[in-house]
Amino acid sequence: MIAADDLEHCREAIRHGSLSFHAASKLLPARVRDPALALYAFCRLADDEVDLKAEKAEAVLRLRDRLDAVYAGRPKDAAPDRAFAAIVEDFEMPRALPDALLEGLAWDAEGRRYQTLSGVRDYSARVASAVGAMMCVLMRVRDADALARACDLGVAMQLTNIARDVGEDALEKRIYLPLDWLEEAGIDVEAFLENPKPTKAIRMMVKRLVMEANRLYIRSEAGVGALPRRCRPGIYGARFIYAGIGGQLTAMGYDSISARARTSKVQKIGWLGQSMLLSAASMIMPRSAVLYAQPLTEVQFLVDAAAAGPVKSSRSDALISVLSTLEQRRQEQRAQRTGQRVEMS
Repeated sequence: MIAADDLEHCREAIRHGSLSFHAASKLLPARVRDPALALYAFCRLADDEVDLKAEKAEAVLRLRDRLDAVYAGRPKDAAPDRAFAAIVEDFEMPRALPDALLEGLAWDAEGRRYQTLSGVRDYSARVASAVGAMMCVLMRVRDADALARACDLGVAMQLTNIARDVGEDALEKRIYLPLDWLEEAGIDVEAFLENPKPTKAIRMMVKRLVMEANRLYIRSEAGVGALPRRCRPGIYGARFIYAGIGGQLTAMGYDSISARARTSKVQKIGWLGQSMLLSAASMIMPRSAVLYAQPLTEVQFLVDAAAAGPVKSSRSDALISVLSTLEQRRQEQRAQRTGQRVEMS
């Protein structure tokens, strides 16, 4: 069980760090909301560790060590780690799910870029759908069809984030738009990162991401009816609040470089009200056949891991490989710093 002080720390972290999830979480029952806040606090910590730190390889490897400690039952003496360790124990969280998040963050630390939309979905599966699958575990849902739709929602949310942050990412010399889209438009990636402008071609790429996200938001709705009844309003709420960001981008002509798309408190309240109505309707409506649609190829491994339950698993070869690369980079950076200190002395 999560200690009260640790839970309060996680609650505060989400209140200030993730306004959209904090709003949607209010509609979840306490038995799911509390561990969900702890889960998101740990994931937020993980994301910030990599996103905000200059030495990203070092940050990912520290996160790897913290995750190892959690699964060894000896979490770091910090509220998010202790709370996440309690979740792992109470819900028998499959190791493959947080490992997938770790892999996505390692890709960020590498500065990886994605040639195709499928590659972007691969990344989105790790940094977002893995969290959606973990949320299902917190709801005691292990049904493969429901998990597939939760993963649809995760990919949709991440595509929305990418569409919203094209300008901000460019300022950090990062790009998540599919490279083949840029090639088709005759846009040089490095030139764009040096001087990002909301050209018609770039705005069309943002639109394509928003449209793909909307397709997956619609698919994800079929899975909400397969969740416990009291959980449905909160998940509908997350779906509409994030999709609302895409709506704002549409209203802005898909220009996510000149300004950042934001939604208002009044809009969020409206979407939460809509979520309550849809949840009530889901009690009497038959399940949609879309529930049984095949999972996206890029999320199949998450569905399999969560549906299998608490089986012990080792890290994938792909994750071991990327962590090894980062370990080598860390050693090179340390050697470089040591050399610099020797020269200065």
